[in-house]
This record gives sequence, structure tokens and C-alpha cells, in this order.
Amino acid sequence: MLFRRAAPTLWLLAVVAVPASADDLVIPGTGDGLEMLQNLAAAYTAQHPGTKVIVPPSIGSGGGKIAVMQDRAQLGRVAIPLSAADEANGIVAVSIVRVPTVFFAHPSVRISDLTAHQTAEIFAGRITSWAEVGGPNLRVRVVRREEADSTLQVLRATMPEWKSLVFTDRSKTAVTTQEAFETVSSYEGAIGFGPYSRSIEQQFHVLKIDGKHPTSAQYPSFTTIRLIFKRGHISDEAKNFIEFASSAEAQQIFAIYGGVAERPSDAPKF
Repeated sequence: MLFRRAAPTLWLLAVVAVPASADDLVIPGTGDGLEMLQNLAAAYTAQHPGTKVIVPPSIGSGGGKIAVMQDRAQLGRVAIPLSAADEANGIVAVSIVRVPTVFFAHPSVRISDLTAHQTAEIFAGRITSWAEVGGPNLRVRVVRREEADSTLQVLRATMPEWKSLVFTDRSKTAVTTQEAFETVSSYEGAIGFGPYSRSIEQQFHVLKIDGKHPTSAQYPSFTTIRLIFKRGHISDEAKNFIEFASSAEAQQIFAIYGGVAERPSDAPKF
């Protein structure tokens, strides 16, 4: 069997689904920056008790776009740029924060640093034991993402070794960010990639790349998280939340979780 389950571990980022009422502002979409955005929502709700902002578990950037397009949500969250077709359909994106795209390994791996070349060799299946890169004599178990995943797109765009990388056929595909975290936490020797948050360092080995920690300004890979809405289909409360996401308080929240605030170049056209 390719993946052998390790002893059960606590999933630190698990969330309990909360039923939404008609007055709630639910923001579906990407799993990137989930914990950070949930704390942003909690801060807004604390200041505006008449509206509860809910950031539910991931349905992917595509799911967030569909929810907004079909008027099932006023706001969505995405980690990929809008397409020309999205914009033609009246979808507007507001960039709010950059989040590092990181490699994280099960605690059994016990290494702290890889080169960009080594990451590519691991995910291509050419490095099969952690002993080959200074770790324990333990089989590498690769957890990959689907090709449309935003973090994979960022890796392909920012790390030359990943541009044309073909994943080993002995890898396991995670279809959401939560599944990637859960799978790596469950199997000895496992490694995956996804959005950074400081709390995942309590459960995984978050690996430096070429000596650069994800919080370093020189770290090579970032995902930009955007709030999206349909022009002309947005409430005052949703507009207020977008403005709050660009506030000084939001910047402080982002920094706590390893994000870097993005200041929109222009005011959003509601």
C-alpha cells in the first residue's frame, strides 16, 4: 500500500460548520488563507454584531466563482486571477493579501530545508527516500494537487524547476487544501504543498526553500487571495467588509498568520 496511516493526530485547522441565517454574509471559495480569513471575519463581526461573516471550508476558487455568478453568494474568495470570461460576466476581484505557497511534511521527516531542485525531484518521484536529502531512512509519500489548483499554478509560475514537472504516478491527489493537510498529517513520510499559516508549523515541518523561510521577503512563491463579487449585485454590508479587508486592522491580522496585505491600486467599482 502506498500510504500507510500513522498514529491519529489533531487537525488544528478543522472547523465546525455553522448554519447560516439570512442575515449572515457567507464568503465561499478557496482554502488558501482559510484560518486567516476566518479570523478577519470574526474581527469584522465583533465590530458589526448585526451581521455575522462566515468563511466556510474550501470549495475551491472555482466553487467561489460559481456561487457568486449564480447569486448564491454576494462575496467569494479566490486564489487565481479572473478570466476574461469572468470579467465579461461582471465579476470583479479585489486583491487583499498575499500568502506564501509552502511545502510541509509529516513530523516523521525531521528535516527543515530543501532546495527548489530537490522539491521537484521529490514530487517527480526521482527522490524516493528522505535519507537522500539528509532525512531519516523513510519512504517519501507525495501528496499532490489537481492541475487547476491555485498553489500548483503559483509553483509552476514562480519556480523554474516546477514549470513542466510531471508528478510521480505513485502520488496521492488531494482535491482541497484541507484534504492536503489532513493527508500529510496522517501518513509517515508524507509531503504536500499549500498555503502557509503560522499555526501549521505546530503540526508539520514547514520547509525552508534554498534557506528561505516562508515569512522571508525573498521566499519565491506567493498566492494572491482576492474577494470577488458581481457588479451591481452587492449589499452595503459586503462593500463594508471589502473596505475592512483593506484596513490597518486587517493588515495586522494578515501579518499574524504570515500574510502580506495587498493594497488595491484602484477603488473597486461596485
